[in-house]
Order: sequence, then C-alpha cells, then structure tokens
Amino acid sequence: MRKVEVKKKVLAHNDEIAGELRREFNRRKLPVLNLVSSPGSGKTSLLEQTIKSGRLKLAVLTGDVQTENDVRRLHAAGLDNAFQIVTQGACHLDASMIKAGLDRIDLDGADLLLIENVGNLVCPSSYDLGEDMKVVIISVAEGDDKPLKYPGMFRRSSLMIVNKIDLSEQCDFDISRAIDNARSINGDLEFIQMSCRTGQGVETWFGWLERQIRQKRDGVQARAVR
Repeated sequence: MRKVEVKKKVLAHNDEIAGELRREFNRRKLPVLNLVSSPGSGKTSLLEQTIKSGRLKLAVLTGDVQTENDVRRLHAAGLDNAFQIVTQGACHLDASMIKAGLDRIDLDGADLLLIENVGNLVCPSSYDLGEDMKVVIISVAEGDDKPLKYPGMFRRSSLMIVNKIDLSEQCDFDISRAIDNARSINGDLEFIQMSCRTGQGVETWFGWLERQIRQKRDGVQARAVR
C-alpha cells in the first residue's frame, strides 16, 4: 500500500506542474507533441526529417537515459533550438524535467514544441508533460502485436506512426494487423505509414503537423487522452 500511495503523490505533483505547463502553452497557442516509442523505432530520424524540410519553426526537447547523441543529430540537421534532457537512468521524462528544459530553448516564434521521450512504451504513458497529445511510433522491425502488449500507451495516444515500412517484407510485419490491433485499443487513433529513410509518407506527417498548428491557433481543443 505504501508504494501505491507514494506513486499517487509523485503523479499528483507531476500533474500539478504539467497543468502549469499546459496553461502556458495554451496562452502561447503553441502545439506540444510528446513523441513516444520503443528504442530504435525512429523518433530522432523523424525529427531530422521534420527539421530538414524547413517548413516549420521548431523547438525540441529530447530525452535519453545517457549521452547527448540525439541532440547532436538535431543540431547537425540544422536545428539550434533543441536541448537534451539526460535523465541519468530514469526511464521517462516528467513534467519537472520539461519545465527546467524550457529555460534552455526559445519558444518565442516557434510553431511547434516537440518532446522526444525516452525510448520506452511503459513508464512514459503515466506521465503528463503538459502536451496536447502523444504520438506513438512503432517500426516494422518490431512485432505487429506491439499495441496489444502495451495498451496503455496506445490508449493514451492520438496518432500512431508505422515507420520503416520500406523494410516490412524483410521483417515479416503485417501493417494491417498492427493497425487493427491498435484500433482495437483506441478507436479514435489516427495512423500514418512512413519511411524516414525513403521519405515515403513524410509529406502526410507534415500535413498532419500543420493541421495541429492551425487548430491550436484557431482555439480548437486537441483530442488528447490522459
């Protein structure tokens, strides 16, 4: 029972900070997306493609257990307005980390704040970061039953990206089955099939982002599940 009580207190404190962040993001009419996935699904590659397009003014916070490798990749792709949060072993980002990280990036003039969470489909599902919605990314190198194994994350996400589709035949991955499995968990989930390596589906991603930006500026409430 003590462990449950401690967890409730931790989440309550996190939610309080997340609420403060959300109010600030809403004041700015700034869309905020929390990118979540297993390690190696392609979150950083997706960010690189988004940066290189030059279509949006981005601010990025990227989280990892160790190293600043990801932020180096983002800087090399052309984005200076990015900061690495090193969790020192924690398997997720929390709202206090995001609040501290905001001091290291510039939100003024940004079209969008993207948060790249730690590679993990369990812990990050429980932590509100003040985002409008979660975007869950899976790759064809994983099993198409991933949504059934980690239902909490897919239930709380608004968009599912299936990445590395150029490798689907080699990986014996059934994209339709993966989507059906995800839809059985969350009937409102949207889907984009993509290959960051070949560029297939990336234009659809850009269009989806631009829609989120327009809706936020118009005061349309994002459909987020927490």
